[in-house]
Amino acid sequence: MNALFLGMACLLAAAAGYWVFGRGKPRPAGAWAMGALLASFAAAFASYASLVADTVEAVVPHVARLLSNSASVAAATSVLAVSFQVNLAREESRRRTRSRVSLATIVVFAMALLFAVEQMTHRSPQVYALYLLLFISYLGFAVIDFLMQAVRHSNSTRRLSVRAGLRMAVAGCVCALIYVAYKLTRLVDLGLGLGLINGNSECSSLGGRCAFSVTAPALAVLLICLGLTLPAVAYPISQARRRRWEVQSFEALGPLWQDLSSAMPHIVLPSVDAENASAAATDSDFLLQRRVIEISDGILALRPYRRREVQEAAQGTVDVGTVRGAAVVEAAVVKAALVGLKAGRLSDNAAPPSSEAASRKDLRADTEWLLLVAHAYASRTVRVAEGGQPEPVGA
Repeated sequence: MNALFLGMACLLAAAAGYWVFGRGKPRPAGAWAMGALLASFAAAFASYASLVADTVEAVVPHVARLLSNSASVAAATSVLAVSFQVNLAREESRRRTRSRVSLATIVVFAMALLFAVEQMTHRSPQVYALYLLLFISYLGFAVIDFLMQAVRHSNSTRRLSVRAGLRMAVAGCVCALIYVAYKLTRLVDLGLGLGLINGNSECSSLGGRCAFSVTAPALAVLLICLGLTLPAVAYPISQARRRRWEVQSFEALGPLWQDLSSAMPHIVLPSVDAENASAAATDSDFLLQRRVIEISDGILALRPYRRREVQEAAQGTVDVGTVRGAAVVEAAVVKAALVGLKAGRLSDNAAPPSSEAASRKDLRADTEWLLLVAHAYASRTVRVAEGGQPEPVGA
């Protein structure tokens, strides 16, 4: 278990360092609270390792328990601080965080005092019972406080990563409550002198009594930590995937945009000023949005050249009930309209705009529709003869 707990402690300590010092400036809101949370969890995991416990107890007997419990109090307080900063207004978050930190400081100081008294009284069970009551009271309060917030916001948030992370944290809270229940049972056992739980035996496995005293809090730390950091980890991944899609979409729309802009140069939007040109040239969202607007303007400008007979002929070659079929029809109409524009031949019976295009309400939906049109336009799905009539391929 030493390797497991120490490995997790090192990983969490590295994550804490990155969160506080590796995020650049200005640091995002909550960076220090998240760093404190990860550092507290790292200390908690390290305290579970018998190697660390034996080392510190060689200096001060039985102090490993105090260090472990203090780390748990700090971790619980940090979890609340992060939760407050995410879910509450700035001033309210600061007010609640200050009150929880003050309370946690008092609790840790009192625990240290009771620990010292316990050692001076030869490990008095009564003093230890007071110590344990203080510890589990704060821990139970903090866990229930966070659990209520996590359940409420996991049902209302729209982001999948946040919802999954909060539900993972809820599972961690359940493990923490199991640990609290175990400590309460231990407290009752001490108070009544039943001797049901042997608190002096060391844990060498993750089962048996250790499932409640070590495994449950370790799982709570792990699940809450993963749950709170999941959105932050998922965000850059989702952003990278979004940028990749934007670049690929921009390139896929190239052939259609090239033909439209060559025939109608006025649809190309003015260049940005020199001050913002370098930033705009690498902004995939800006470039894609610009290209979608220019293609949409070009298709709109072709309305006088859209021929109904071309549209009807193309509809006879595909399943118009599908979006892909509608895109093939639209590509044929646009291709024929470009032929008519170059020949200066207006349509006597203009084809109406595609209903699929009219139903798109945002950039992504517009892009997905135009990608289908551009694919059909560039492929050999439909050709347009010199007279502007579509020639289906493969019929």
